[in-house]
Amino acid sequence: MPDGRGYRRPPLVAGSLALHAAGALALAVAPRHWRIVAGALMADHLVLAAASLWPRSTWVGANLSALPAAAARRGEVALTFDDGPDPDVTPRVLDLLDGHGARATFFCIGERVQAHPEIAAEIARRGHRVENHTQTHPHLFSCYPAPALRREVEGAQEAIARVAGRVPRLFRAPAGLRNPLLDRVLCRAGLRLVSWTRRGFDALEEDPGRILRRLRAGLAAGDVVLLHDGAAVPGGHRGGNPVVLEVLPRLLDDLAARGLRPVAIESGPEASE
Repeated sequence: MPDGRGYRRPPLVAGSLALHAAGALALAVAPRHWRIVAGALMADHLVLAAASLWPRSTWVGANLSALPAAAARRGEVALTFDDGPDPDVTPRVLDLLDGHGARATFFCIGERVQAHPEIAAEIARRGHRVENHTQTHPHLFSCYPAPALRREVEGAQEAIARVAGRVPRLFRAPAGLRNPLLDRVLCRAGLRLVSWTRRGFDALEEDPGRILRRLRAGLAAGDVVLLHDGAAVPGGHRGGNPVVLEVLPRLLDDLAARGLRPVAIESGPEASE
């Protein structure tokens, strides 16, 4: 992952900046055409917003939504867990993973890592990855200006590195929503954006059967599966996300029956294949 000095704007973002510059020039030369310029810029902003709010989009920056081809050929599936660590749920998730010899990636909220450092350290000790899911999980994260994005990203980087013993290399945005400014922030922090191919909506759904049906439909090697061991709302009525404790054992059994192996997401060269 290049640092900030090696950052290259995604083509859509570069094109947007060029369009704004051309619009400013057009207004200076022929101000009577302001309606045309305003319409073009409004359409451009709508395209940028749509690209940013589509979690799997690569239009506003690199985005890992599936495992590389080599991992798919090996029959690997990535299990990922968001919004933890939770003192009640996460340790039981770790035990379930251990019981199946599975590895996973935990996208953790920085302030929860600070509140439960022993659990975050235990995630790493058991061979899983502890990665960045912002410092506070703000629901308006996708509306933040660059300085606020940096505070959220860098705050979690420091909190996780201090406890887990390694600096995160992967990042997942809250709800997968971002804006065109995030790509540069992640590049400067040495982070790679990760989304998913399959989600059970377990943060909203409490019926494990429905969650499993969503995850199983079309499940295949190379998929990145999104689950939650924490709840994104501090002090929420469920605390963590206990429905995952019903879903995960059945999902792990199903993966084994299909000959698929749960793995953590790698951040090295192979992840860029």
